[in-house]
Amino acid sequence: MKFVVALAIVLAVVLAGLIWLALYDKRADAAEWRRLAALQPEDPRRFSDTMVAQLPEPARRYFGYTIAPGTPLLPVVQIDMTGRFSLGTKDDPRYQPMQARQILAAPEGFVWSMRTLGGLPLSGSDTGRWTRFRMFWLIPVARMGGTSDHERSAFGRYVTEAAFWSPAALLPGPGITWAPVDGDTARVTVSHAALTQSVDITVDTEGRPVQVAFQRWSNANPQKVHRLQPFGGYLSDFRKVGGYRLAHRVEAGNMFGTDDYFPFFVADISAIRFPGRHDAP
Repeated sequence: MKFVVALAIVLAVVLAGLIWLALYDKRADAAEWRRLAALQPEDPRRFSDTMVAQLPEPARRYFGYTIAPGTPLLPVVQIDMTGRFSLGTKDDPRYQPMQARQILAAPEGFVWSMRTLGGLPLSGSDTGRWTRFRMFWLIPVARMGGTSDHERSAFGRYVTEAAFWSPAALLPGPGITWAPVDGDTARVTVSHAALTQSVDITVDTEGRPVQVAFQRWSNANPQKVHRLQPFGGYLSDFRKVGGYRLAHRVEAGNMFGTDDYFPFFVADISAIRFPGRHDAP
């Protein structure tokens, strides 16, 4: 009987600890979300073609398609999505249906909060500071961050995602430069604090950004060693959101442009919003 009581006490303590940890993580997510949302300018500039007149032609085409003249320049964006997220490998992807919400504020950070909708119940968040996921809403299965490797890898992700959903964040200015690659591709390089990331954006004849590619600092390899390796994806289903035209379907993964390309992330966007008082018209 004493053993049963002792076991019950231990289990209760463990459960209480897991609940506390889950609540702590939820509060941290909310605090980071609020911090990023507060970065939206209160009196935003409005887009003009003169802002990009000196850029390479593919970059001018990109901005001409994604931002209408006179649109308030709102770099902070919130995205709701559904789709598929792989928990496996290219040979055995084990895709799970997922639902997620995200705030994106390049070059400052992002929060991606996700939960699976079938199969193994997995939920958690990915940010520029941490990655935290758990099964059954309580049991930690991934908890990492606070390292330069994590920060560098995450920076590559959210700078690239700005090309999907936040073109205002990539306009030329301090820490942002553009260079030509070929007739349909331009390279944007974003520098912030000690971090720098270059992303190649390929546009079609109208300026839709149909493909992005970059070298990501990642340990998604058999050796589990952080190194630069290809990452990228395809964008489609462009829709108007205020004065912007943004991708509503995204497919992305590791080893982009090689035979080992594996799109572990496939998302359909259900809503895009701009936090703050100033919404795009």
